[in-house]
Amino acid sequence: MTLQGRTAVVTGGATGIGNGIARALAARGARLAIVQPVAAQAEEAARALPDAAGFAADIRDRDAVERMMAAVVERFGGIDILVNNASLTGLRAVAAFMTASPDHVNEVLDVNLKGTIWCSQAAARYMVDEKRPGSIVHIASVGAFAAQELASIYCASKAAQASLARSMALELAPHGIRVNAIAPGDILTDTSAGIVADLKTLGATGKYVRDTPLGRRGSPEDIGNAVAFLVSDEARFITGAVLRVDGGFLTY
Repeated sequence: MTLQGRTAVVTGGATGIGNGIARALAARGARLAIVQPVAAQAEEAARALPDAAGFAADIRDRDAVERMMAAVVERFGGIDILVNNASLTGLRAVAAFMTASPDHVNEVLDVNLKGTIWCSQAAARYMVDEKRPGSIVHIASVGAFAAQELASIYCASKAAQASLARSMALELAPHGIRVNAIAPGDILTDTSAGIVADLKTLGATGKYVRDTPLGRRGSPEDIGNAVAFLVSDEARFITGAVLRVDGGFLTY
């Protein structure tokens, strides 16, 4: 499975799951555009990869996304792959439904849903204009399917990403652009390391916690390997799918 000669844009690619995705794609020969709100963070992550560059953009800002995508095309000559990984997660995404403020709701939806839309629109336009078949992957969550305490807005945003992937797949199929989503389960990152204990201190009962049948927490590399498959030619007949990469988390 090779991605040699292809350019991949990974939002939030400097940390956590995003960095696992970036490393998995780079290992298969892809050129990487690492996108973060802070340029220095993106550039530092890019230096650790063989053919990569860092780009700064606040994905909530449609104009900033357009400028970033234009810079990626200028640097690499085009876009073949987009991974919408950047997301508001962890304690920043937590709020009880009854008391969730307008600011909280807007922040979660602006990053998790609108950011995915702005990035996908910009990347898809380049693919269509250049008649360049491509692949787009949204990183959703098992929260799209399983209720989680104190995370109703977050879960809704992830369900929206999964739905968006299916409709985008239908509209973009005539252009040879495939669109899929991945629903990660319990993945160990710096952000998620102590999330269960933190939620309990905020009043969560813990009823949302499920065991992972495979007996371990997932790694960013587990998600990266799944993304690498979905954007490869081996998955050329897969579009509009939501792939659960959860160690069996949603089997019961």
